[in-house]
Amino acid sequence: MPPAPGLQFHILAFEGPDAYSRAGGIASRISGLAEALAEAGHETHLWFVGDPDLPGHEECNGVHLHRWCQWISRYHPNGVYEGEEGKHDDLARSLPPYLLRSLIPNLNAGGRAVVLAEEWHTVHAVLHLDWLMRCVGLRECVAILWNANNVFGFERIDWGRLQAAATITTVSRYMKHWMAPLGVDALVIPNGLDRDAFAAPDFLAARALRELYPDRLLLTKVARFDPDKRWLATMDIVAELKRRGVRPLLIARGGMEAHGAEVRARSAELGLSVEERRVARPGPQGLVEALAGAHLADVIELKSPIDPPGRRTLFREVDVVLANSGHEPFGLVGLEAMAAGGMACTGCSGEDYAQPGRNALVLQTADPGEFIGLYGWLQRHPDKERAMRQAGRDTAKDYAWPLVVERHLLPRIELLAAGAG
Repeated sequence: MPPAPGLQFHILAFEGPDAYSRAGGIASRISGLAEALAEAGHETHLWFVGDPDLPGHEECNGVHLHRWCQWISRYHPNGVYEGEEGKHDDLARSLPPYLLRSLIPNLNAGGRAVVLAEEWHTVHAVLHLDWLMRCVGLRECVAILWNANNVFGFERIDWGRLQAAATITTVSRYMKHWMAPLGVDALVIPNGLDRDAFAAPDFLAARALRELYPDRLLLTKVARFDPDKRWLATMDIVAELKRRGVRPLLIARGGMEAHGAEVRARSAELGLSVEERRVARPGPQGLVEALAGAHLADVIELKSPIDPPGRRTLFREVDVVLANSGHEPFGLVGLEAMAAGGMACTGCSGEDYAQPGRNALVLQTADPGEFIGLYGWLQRHPDKERAMRQAGRDTAKDYAWPLVVERHLLPRIELLAAGAG
Protein backbone atom coordinates (compact mmCIF):
# COMPACT_ATOMS: atom_id res chain seq x y z
CA MET A 1 0.00 0.00 0.00
CA PRO A 2 1.61 3.35 -0.98
CA PRO A 3 2.03 5.88 1.83
CA ALA A 4 -0.86 8.30 2.16
CA PRO A 5 0.34 11.86 1.47
CA GLY A 6 0.48 14.08 4.52
CA LEU A 7 -0.31 11.26 6.95
CA GLN A 8 1.49 11.69 10.27
CA PHE A 9 1.64 9.16 13.09
CA HIS A 10 2.07 10.15 16.73
CA ILE A 11 2.61 7.36 19.26
CA LEU A 12 2.03 8.14 22.94
CA ALA A 13 3.43 5.82 25.60
CA PHE A 14 5.26 5.63 28.90
CA GLU A 15 7.88 3.17 27.67
CA GLY A 16 10.25 3.75 24.77
CA PRO A 17 13.58 2.81 23.18
CA ASP A 18 15.86 4.32 25.86
CA ALA A 19 17.38 1.91 28.38
CA TYR A 20 15.75 4.12 31.04
CA SER A 21 12.36 3.62 29.40
CA ARG A 22 12.44 -0.13 28.79
CA ALA A 23 10.57 -2.21 31.34
CA GLY A 24 8.87 -4.94 29.29
CA GLY A 25 7.17 -5.87 26.07
CA ILE A 26 5.51 -2.48 25.57
CA ALA A 27 8.86 -0.85 24.78
CA SER A 28 9.55 -3.49 22.14
CA ARG A 29 6.05 -3.08 20.74
CA ILE A 30 6.09 0.66 20.25
CA SER A 31 9.70 0.81 19.05
CA GLY A 32 8.99 -1.83 16.41
CA LEU A 33 5.71 -0.19 15.42
CA ALA A 34 7.29 3.26 15.12
CA GLU A 35 10.17 2.02 12.97
CA ALA A 36 7.81 0.06 10.69
CA LEU A 37 5.64 3.14 10.15
CA ALA A 38 8.72 5.25 9.35
CA GLU A 39 10.04 2.60 6.95
CA ALA A 40 6.65 2.66 5.18
CA GLY A 41 7.25 6.34 4.42
CA HIS A 42 5.12 7.97 7.10
CA GLU A 43 6.29 10.84 9.26
CA THR A 44 6.38 9.19 12.67
CA HIS A 45 6.72 10.71 16.14
CA LEU A 46 7.13 8.78 19.40
CA TRP A 47 6.29 10.64 22.62
CA PHE A 48 7.46 8.81 25.74
CA VAL A 49 8.96 9.16 29.21
CA GLY A 50 12.61 9.31 28.23
CA ASP A 51 16.08 9.34 29.69
CA PRO A 52 16.63 12.72 31.37
CA ASP A 53 20.22 12.88 30.10
CA LEU A 54 19.40 12.48 26.40
CA PRO A 55 18.11 15.17 24.02
CA GLY A 56 14.48 16.19 24.38
CA HIS A 57 14.03 15.61 20.65
CA GLU A 58 16.11 13.67 18.15
CA GLU A 59 15.60 11.56 15.04
CA CYS A 60 16.63 7.91 15.13
CA ASN A 61 15.99 5.30 12.43
CA GLY A 62 13.59 7.73 10.77
CA VAL A 63 11.51 8.19 13.95
CA HIS A 64 11.21 11.52 15.78
CA LEU A 65 11.82 10.74 19.44
CA HIS A 66 10.23 13.17 21.91
CA ARG A 67 11.34 12.56 25.50
CA TRP A 68 8.72 13.83 27.93
CA CYS A 69 8.72 14.30 31.73
CA GLN A 70 12.52 14.61 31.73
CA TRP A 71 12.45 17.15 34.56
CA ILE A 72 10.67 14.57 36.72
CA SER A 73 12.79 11.66 35.55
CA ARG A 74 15.89 13.49 36.72
CA TYR A 75 14.65 13.00 40.28
CA HIS A 76 13.85 9.32 39.61
CA PRO A 77 16.93 7.67 38.06
CA ASN A 78 15.75 4.06 38.48
CA GLY A 79 13.58 3.83 35.39
CA VAL A 80 10.38 4.84 33.71
CA TYR A 81 7.98 3.64 36.42
CA GLU A 82 9.76 5.28 39.35
CA GLY A 83 7.73 8.38 40.18
CA GLU A 84 4.96 6.93 38.03
CA GLU A 85 2.06 9.03 39.34
CA GLY A 86 3.85 12.35 38.88
CA LYS A 87 4.89 11.41 35.36
CA HIS A 88 1.34 10.31 34.55
CA ASP A 89 -0.08 13.65 35.70
CA ASP A 90 2.55 15.69 33.86
CA LEU A 91 2.05 13.73 30.63
CA ALA A 92 -1.73 14.22 30.78
CA ARG A 93 -1.47 17.94 31.53
CA SER A 94 1.42 19.20 29.42
CA LEU A 95 1.73 16.92 26.39
CA PRO A 96 -1.68 17.42 24.69
CA PRO A 97 -1.39 21.23 24.23
CA TYR A 98 2.12 20.84 22.85
CA LEU A 99 1.07 17.98 20.57
CA LEU A 100 -1.88 19.97 19.26
CA ARG A 101 0.41 22.86 18.31
CA SER A 102 2.65 20.34 16.51
CA LEU A 103 -0.30 18.93 14.57
CA ILE A 104 -1.81 22.21 13.37
CA PRO A 105 0.62 23.05 10.49
CA ASN A 106 0.12 19.65 8.81
CA LEU A 107 -3.66 19.71 9.37
CA ASN A 108 -4.01 23.25 8.02
CA ALA A 109 -2.14 22.13 4.90
CA GLY A 110 -4.73 19.41 4.28
CA GLY A 111 -2.81 16.56 5.85
CA ARG A 112 -4.11 13.92 8.23
CA ALA A 113 -2.83 12.61 11.53
CA VAL A 114 -3.19 9.44 13.57
CA VAL A 115 -2.56 9.31 17.31
CA LEU A 116 -1.79 5.85 18.70
CA ALA A 117 -1.82 5.80 22.51
CA GLU A 118 -0.75 2.87 24.68
CA GLU A 119 -1.95 1.60 28.07
CA TRP A 120 -3.75 3.26 30.98
CA HIS A 121 -0.98 5.81 31.51
CA THR A 122 -2.07 7.72 28.39
CA VAL A 123 -5.84 7.68 28.93
CA HIS A 124 -6.06 11.15 30.49
CA ALA A 125 -3.72 12.55 27.84
CA VAL A 126 -6.09 11.15 25.18
CA LEU A 127 -9.12 12.70 26.88
CA HIS A 128 -7.34 16.05 27.15
CA LEU A 129 -6.21 15.97 23.51
CA ASP A 130 -9.68 15.03 22.29
CA TRP A 131 -11.19 17.98 24.21
CA LEU A 132 -8.58 20.44 22.92
CA MET A 133 -9.08 19.40 19.29
CA ARG A 134 -12.84 19.75 19.59
CA CYS A 135 -12.36 23.23 21.03
CA VAL A 136 -10.39 24.34 17.96
CA GLY A 137 -12.58 22.46 15.44
CA LEU A 138 -9.92 19.99 14.29
CA ARG A 139 -11.15 16.77 15.85
CA GLU A 140 -12.45 15.37 12.54
CA CYS A 141 -8.95 15.68 11.04
CA VAL A 142 -7.30 13.27 13.49
CA ALA A 143 -7.92 9.57 14.20
CA ILE A 144 -7.17 8.64 17.81
CA LEU A 145 -6.64 5.00 18.74
CA TRP A 146 -5.99 3.80 22.28
CA ASN A 147 -4.53 0.32 22.77
CA ALA A 148 -4.69 -2.14 25.68
CA ASN A 149 -1.69 -4.47 25.93
CA ASN A 150 -2.81 -5.87 29.27
CA VAL A 151 -5.44 -5.37 31.97
CA PHE A 152 -3.18 -3.25 34.18
CA GLY A 153 -4.90 -0.07 35.33
CA PHE A 154 -8.32 -1.02 33.90
CA GLU A 155 -9.95 -0.08 37.21
CA ARG A 156 -8.74 3.51 36.71
CA ILE A 157 -10.34 3.98 33.29
CA ASP A 158 -13.66 5.69 32.58
CA TRP A 159 -14.55 3.48 29.62
CA GLY A 160 -17.51 5.58 28.52
CA ARG A 161 -15.41 8.74 28.21
CA LEU A 162 -12.52 6.89 26.57
CA GLN A 163 -14.76 5.30 23.92
CA ALA A 164 -16.21 8.73 23.13
CA ALA A 165 -12.70 10.10 22.64
CA ALA A 166 -10.89 7.26 20.84
CA THR A 167 -11.20 4.01 18.94
CA ILE A 168 -10.15 1.26 21.35
CA THR A 169 -7.86 -1.51 20.15
CA THR A 170 -6.17 -4.48 21.78
CA VAL A 171 -3.61 -7.13 20.89
CA SER A 172 -5.53 -10.44 20.67
CA ARG A 173 -8.96 -12.01 20.39
CA TYR A 174 -8.55 -13.16 23.99
CA MET A 175 -8.20 -9.57 25.16
CA LYS A 176 -11.12 -8.49 22.97
CA HIS A 177 -13.39 -10.98 24.69
CA TRP A 178 -11.91 -10.11 28.10
CA MET A 179 -12.88 -6.46 27.54
CA ALA A 180 -16.39 -7.16 26.24
CA PRO A 181 -18.00 -7.32 29.75
CA LEU A 182 -16.66 -3.78 30.31
CA GLY A 183 -18.87 -2.62 27.44
CA VAL A 184 -15.89 -2.30 25.09
CA ASP A 185 -15.90 -3.72 21.55
CA ALA A 186 -12.17 -3.44 20.85
CA LEU A 187 -10.51 -3.89 17.47
CA VAL A 188 -7.67 -6.45 17.37
CA ILE A 189 -4.32 -5.25 16.04
CA PRO A 190 -1.65 -7.78 17.04
CA ASN A 191 1.84 -7.21 18.27
CA GLY A 192 4.72 -7.61 15.87
CA LEU A 193 8.40 -8.51 15.70
CA ASP A 194 11.25 -6.33 14.50
CA ARG A 195 13.74 -7.61 11.94
CA ASP A 196 16.33 -8.49 14.60
CA ALA A 197 14.01 -11.22 15.90
CA PHE A 198 14.73 -13.18 12.71
CA ALA A 199 18.50 -12.73 12.71
CA ALA A 200 20.57 -15.91 12.64
CA PRO A 201 21.84 -16.93 16.07
CA ASP A 202 25.51 -17.20 16.94
CA PHE A 203 26.05 -20.81 15.82
CA LEU A 204 29.35 -21.18 17.68
CA ALA A 205 27.68 -20.04 20.89
CA ALA A 206 24.67 -22.26 20.19
CA ARG A 207 26.90 -25.32 19.78
CA ALA A 208 28.83 -24.38 22.93
CA LEU A 209 25.59 -24.04 24.86
CA ARG A 210 24.41 -27.49 23.80
CA GLU A 211 27.82 -29.00 24.57
CA LEU A 212 27.64 -27.70 28.15
CA TYR A 213 24.87 -30.17 28.96
CA PRO A 214 24.59 -32.74 26.16
CA ASP A 215 22.61 -35.25 28.23
CA ARG A 216 20.13 -32.84 29.84
CA LEU A 217 16.64 -31.79 28.78
CA LEU A 218 17.15 -28.05 28.42
CA LEU A 219 14.17 -25.83 29.21
CA THR A 220 13.99 -22.08 29.51
CA LYS A 221 11.45 -19.62 30.84
CA VAL A 222 11.81 -15.85 30.49
CA ALA A 223 8.98 -13.89 32.10
CA ARG A 224 8.10 -11.56 34.94
CA PHE A 225 7.64 -13.26 38.31
CA ASP A 226 3.86 -13.06 38.16
CA PRO A 227 1.33 -15.77 39.14
CA ASP A 228 -0.26 -15.43 35.69
CA LYS A 229 2.98 -16.66 34.12
CA ARG A 230 2.59 -20.06 35.86
CA TRP A 231 6.06 -20.12 37.38
CA LEU A 232 4.85 -22.50 40.11
CA ALA A 233 3.50 -24.90 37.48
CA THR A 234 6.84 -24.66 35.70
CA MET A 235 8.68 -25.75 38.84
CA ASP A 236 6.20 -28.63 39.16
CA ILE A 237 7.09 -29.68 35.60
CA VAL A 238 10.83 -29.64 36.38
CA ALA A 239 10.29 -31.64 39.58
CA GLU A 240 8.12 -34.25 37.88
CA LEU A 241 10.61 -34.65 35.03
CA LYS A 242 13.37 -35.12 37.61
CA ARG A 243 11.29 -37.69 39.49
CA ARG A 244 10.91 -39.65 36.26
CA GLY A 245 14.68 -39.64 35.70
CA VAL A 246 14.70 -37.28 32.70
CA ARG A 247 17.39 -34.91 34.15
CA PRO A 248 15.91 -31.52 33.21
CA LEU A 249 17.75 -28.22 33.51
CA LEU A 250 15.63 -25.06 33.58
CA ILE A 251 17.33 -21.80 32.62
CA ALA A 252 15.10 -19.21 34.30
CA ARG A 253 15.03 -15.45 34.01
CA GLY A 254 12.39 -13.68 36.08
CA GLY A 255 12.43 -10.18 37.50
CA MET A 256 12.34 -8.26 40.77
CA GLU A 257 8.66 -8.98 41.52
CA ALA A 258 7.61 -10.32 44.92
CA HIS A 259 6.24 -13.54 43.45
CA GLY A 260 9.84 -14.61 42.88
CA ALA A 261 10.09 -15.49 46.58
CA GLU A 262 7.14 -17.87 46.22
CA VAL A 263 8.75 -19.47 43.18
CA ARG A 264 12.01 -20.05 45.06
CA ALA A 265 10.09 -21.46 48.03
CA ARG A 266 8.27 -23.90 45.74
CA SER A 267 11.60 -24.96 44.22
CA ALA A 268 12.99 -25.71 47.69
CA GLU A 269 9.82 -27.53 48.70
CA LEU A 270 10.13 -29.76 45.62
CA GLY A 271 13.78 -30.50 46.35
CA LEU A 272 15.12 -28.71 43.29
CA SER A 273 18.70 -27.50 43.33
CA VAL A 274 18.93 -23.85 42.21
CA GLU A 275 22.08 -21.96 41.24
CA GLU A 276 22.12 -18.21 40.70
CA ARG A 277 24.23 -16.79 37.89
CA ARG A 278 24.87 -13.40 36.29
CA VAL A 279 25.80 -12.61 32.70
CA ALA A 280 29.08 -10.70 32.93
CA ARG A 281 29.34 -9.53 29.32
CA PRO A 282 26.85 -8.99 26.50
CA GLY A 283 26.16 -11.38 23.69
CA PRO A 284 25.63 -15.13 23.35
CA GLN A 285 29.16 -16.02 24.45
CA GLY A 286 28.61 -14.12 27.69
CA LEU A 287 25.43 -16.11 28.27
CA VAL A 288 27.24 -19.41 27.65
CA GLU A 289 29.92 -18.44 30.15
CA ALA A 290 27.29 -17.62 32.75
CA LEU A 291 25.59 -21.00 32.32
CA ALA A 292 28.73 -23.16 32.47
CA GLY A 293 29.55 -25.56 35.31
CA ALA A 294 26.10 -25.98 36.87
CA HIS A 295 26.04 -29.77 36.48
CA LEU A 296 24.42 -30.41 39.87
CA ALA A 297 21.66 -27.82 39.37
CA ASP A 298 18.08 -28.46 38.37
CA VAL A 299 17.47 -24.73 37.84
CA ILE A 300 19.81 -21.91 36.86
CA GLU A 301 18.27 -18.57 37.83
CA LEU A 302 19.79 -15.72 35.86
CA LYS A 303 19.90 -12.59 38.00
CA SER A 304 20.75 -10.25 35.11
CA PRO A 305 18.96 -9.52 31.82
CA ILE A 306 19.57 -11.54 28.66
CA ASP A 307 20.20 -9.30 25.66
CA PRO A 308 18.36 -10.04 22.37
CA PRO A 309 21.24 -11.93 20.66
CA GLY A 310 21.59 -14.09 23.76
CA ARG A 311 17.85 -14.73 23.90
CA ARG A 312 17.72 -15.80 20.25
CA THR A 313 20.56 -18.26 20.78
CA LEU A 314 18.99 -19.59 23.96
CA PHE A 315 15.52 -19.95 22.44
CA ARG A 316 16.83 -21.78 19.39
CA GLU A 317 19.10 -24.20 21.20
CA VAL A 318 17.08 -25.36 24.21
CA ASP A 319 14.65 -28.22 23.79
CA VAL A 320 11.58 -26.19 24.81
CA VAL A 321 10.83 -22.52 25.59
CA LEU A 322 8.19 -22.53 28.33
CA ALA A 323 5.86 -19.60 27.63
CA ASN A 324 3.08 -21.42 29.46
CA SER A 325 1.06 -18.55 30.93
CA GLY A 326 -2.42 -18.92 32.37
CA HIS A 327 -3.36 -15.36 31.41
CA GLU A 328 -1.43 -13.97 28.45
CA PRO A 329 -2.77 -11.00 26.50
CA PHE A 330 -0.50 -11.76 23.54
CA GLY A 331 2.53 -13.91 24.33
CA LEU A 332 5.47 -12.15 22.74
CA VAL A 333 8.06 -14.56 24.17
CA GLY A 334 6.42 -17.52 22.44
CA LEU A 335 6.45 -15.66 19.14
CA GLU A 336 10.10 -14.62 19.65
CA ALA A 337 10.97 -18.27 20.27
CA MET A 338 9.29 -19.25 17.00
CA ALA A 339 11.14 -16.52 15.11
CA ALA A 340 14.44 -17.86 16.45
CA GLY A 341 13.60 -21.38 15.30
CA GLY A 342 12.85 -22.63 18.81
CA MET A 343 10.17 -24.96 20.13
CA ALA A 344 7.56 -22.80 21.87
CA CYS A 345 5.29 -24.20 24.55
CA THR A 346 2.49 -21.70 25.18
CA GLY A 347 -0.70 -21.46 27.16
CA CYS A 348 -4.02 -21.03 25.41
CA SER A 349 -5.19 -17.49 26.20
CA GLY A 350 -3.93 -14.65 23.97
CA GLU A 351 -1.49 -16.61 21.84
CA ASP A 352 -3.60 -16.41 18.67
CA TYR A 353 -0.60 -17.49 16.60
CA ALA A 354 -0.12 -20.85 18.40
CA GLN A 355 -1.57 -23.89 16.62
CA PRO A 356 -1.27 -27.08 18.69
CA GLY A 357 0.83 -29.76 17.04
CA ARG A 358 1.60 -27.59 14.02
CA ASN A 359 3.85 -24.81 15.27
CA ALA A 360 3.82 -25.10 19.08
CA LEU A 361 3.06 -27.21 22.10
CA VAL A 362 -0.03 -25.70 23.74
CA LEU A 363 -0.88 -26.35 27.40
CA GLN A 364 -4.44 -26.03 28.60
CA THR A 365 -3.85 -26.86 32.27
CA ALA A 366 -1.27 -26.46 35.04
CA ASP A 367 -0.89 -30.26 35.32
CA PRO A 368 2.78 -31.20 34.73
CA GLY A 369 1.63 -34.47 33.20
CA GLU A 370 0.16 -32.56 30.27
CA PHE A 371 3.53 -31.11 29.29
CA ILE A 372 5.34 -34.39 29.86
CA GLY A 373 2.85 -36.25 27.67
CA LEU A 374 2.98 -33.73 24.84
CA TYR A 375 6.76 -33.50 24.90
CA GLY A 376 7.02 -37.29 25.05
CA TRP A 377 4.96 -37.44 21.86
CA LEU A 378 7.37 -35.00 20.26
CA GLN A 379 10.39 -37.10 21.28
CA ARG A 380 8.83 -40.15 19.66
CA HIS A 381 8.33 -38.20 16.41
CA PRO A 382 11.54 -36.19 15.72
CA ASP A 383 10.34 -35.42 12.21
CA LYS A 384 7.33 -33.65 13.77
CA GLU A 385 9.65 -31.57 15.95
CA ARG A 386 11.63 -30.36 12.94
CA ALA A 387 8.43 -29.56 11.09
CA MET A 388 6.97 -27.69 14.07
CA ARG A 389 10.07 -25.57 14.48
CA GLN A 390 9.95 -24.65 10.79
CA ALA A 391 6.22 -23.95 10.93
CA GLY A 392 6.79 -21.75 13.96
CA ARG A 393 9.37 -19.69 12.10
CA ASP A 394 7.05 -19.37 9.10
CA THR A 395 4.25 -18.24 11.41
CA ALA A 396 6.46 -15.64 13.08
CA LYS A 397 7.24 -14.08 9.68
CA ASP A 398 3.55 -13.19 9.36
CA TYR A 399 3.96 -11.07 12.50
CA ALA A 400 6.88 -8.98 11.29
CA TRP A 401 6.01 -5.37 12.07
CA PRO A 402 5.87 -4.19 8.43
CA LEU A 403 3.24 -6.86 7.68
CA VAL A 404 1.25 -6.06 10.83
CA VAL A 405 1.20 -2.40 9.79
CA GLU A 406 0.23 -3.23 6.19
CA ARG A 407 -2.38 -5.89 6.91
CA HIS A 408 -3.92 -4.78 10.20
CA LEU A 409 -3.24 -1.14 11.08
CA LEU A 410 -3.39 0.80 7.81
CA PRO A 411 -6.68 -0.75 6.61
CA ARG A 412 -8.25 0.26 9.91
CA ILE A 413 -6.90 3.78 9.55
CA GLU A 414 -8.48 4.00 6.10
CA LEU A 415 -11.83 2.87 7.54
CA LEU A 416 -11.60 5.58 10.19
CA ALA A 417 -10.40 8.27 7.80
CA ALA A 418 -13.84 9.54 6.80
CA GLY A 419 -15.04 10.15 10.35
CA ALA A 420 -11.62 10.12 12.10
CA GLY A 421 -13.37 9.21 15.33
